[in-house]
Amino acid sequence: MLNTGKLAGKVIYVTGGSRGIGLAMAIKAAKDGAKVAIAAKTADPHPKLPGTIYTAAKDIEAAGGQALPCIVDVRDEGQIQQSIEETVKAFGGIDIVINNASAISLTGTQETSMKTYDLMHTINTRGTYLVSKCALPYLKESAMKGRNPHILNNSPPLSMQPRWFQNHVAYTMAKYGMSMCVLGMAEEFKKDGIAVNAIWPRTAIMTAAMEMLGGGKGIGDQCRNTDIMADAAYVMLTRDSKTFTGNFCVDEQILREEGMKDFKQYLANPNGKEEDLMPDFFLDDFSLGAQQEVVNRQTEQVAAKATAAPAAQGSGPIQEVFTQLEGHLSEEMVKKTNAVFAFSISDDNTEWYLDLKNGAGACGAGKPAGGKADVTFTVNTANFGKMFAGKIKPTTAFMTGKLKIAGNMGKAMALEKMMVKMQKGRSYHTSTNNNWIPKSML
Repeated sequence: MLNTGKLAGKVIYVTGGSRGIGLAMAIKAAKDGAKVAIAAKTADPHPKLPGTIYTAAKDIEAAGGQALPCIVDVRDEGQIQQSIEETVKAFGGIDIVINNASAISLTGTQETSMKTYDLMHTINTRGTYLVSKCALPYLKESAMKGRNPHILNNSPPLSMQPRWFQNHVAYTMAKYGMSMCVLGMAEEFKKDGIAVNAIWPRTAIMTAAMEMLGGGKGIGDQCRNTDIMADAAYVMLTRDSKTFTGNFCVDEQILREEGMKDFKQYLANPNGKEEDLMPDFFLDDFSLGAQQEVVNRQTEQVAAKATAAPAAQGSGPIQEVFTQLEGHLSEEMVKKTNAVFAFSISDDNTEWYLDLKNGAGACGAGKPAGGKADVTFTVNTANFGKMFAGKIKPTTAFMTGKLKIAGNMGKAMALEKMMVKMQKGRSYHTSTNNNWIPKSML
């Protein structure tokens, strides 16, 4: 999407902008000649994630903008206030605030430590509130000068559906806190001519953080790149702040309103397919998340991993699952699924396959015939059992590192649908009480 020049000379304060979506939004604005303050913690290189406030500043300047790198922990009121004042001193004011900084832990109540709870709430909700509060006097000045001031939060539409709370209530509360800032501040600041809106991606977005979170490089096939969020944010930030406020927008929807129809340019993998994209959390499109059970990979325990002897290929509890599964294979199942799945068991170094593409189906130890699978799952023994017991949803669990998925996400979804049917005892006449899964794996 081409720039229009409408952000030329505008002063933008971005939190969490040293990499990913925040940096992409900053660079998009810089192409107009915007002045951007990058407020983030990363001054020194992260061991696993690329980018610092200084490399971000260079990228912004290379795109045609001016940059001010600011070392800021959004939990620290003093650092925020100081960086706001430094921005005003350097650039003459503030016209736009982008609240992008966020922390995530997709964990249940028992698994979420209070340290993690506090981290998410102080960064997501409190940080967003505090940055907006500190910048408010300058946004009001911007409005008085007719400079079209905006606050844009990277947060989801508010939905009271229980499925968005049941498996990670602490994270949902923290993220919805950002959205509630939109709801309240949009009305509060309407009289001042300051727009307050939220933006959220329709699909997963490929970032280094997403890759580190458990998807690996292969997850790019199911993601869009950060450009779609940057382009959508650009559209929102150039709309009239007096009339366009209080909106919870989805990136694709905003761009469709601008007449865009072809979204292939945003595929993280240029050779990927739109139908393989994975919907993001908090949207109705994410129907597979209804029963998700998400556990923090950092707190997940693999019992006796270091001392347990490797299981013999073709034996043990995993073999029991495949033995039971073999009895349910059919040409009908093959026709409905049409995919070959491989399973790499990380804690015992064994490989298994499930062929639901050829003949009446086949499964067992080793690699599939021909050695090629449509989807490869990397998972430990315990989570393998939970996956086939319906306690882990393949298309969502990878986001916490419970398992990794490489290959066609659409086929992974097909396997998930098959497992749901098996658990409900519908098409394939399996038990609904998990008796066919070894108790040691539940």
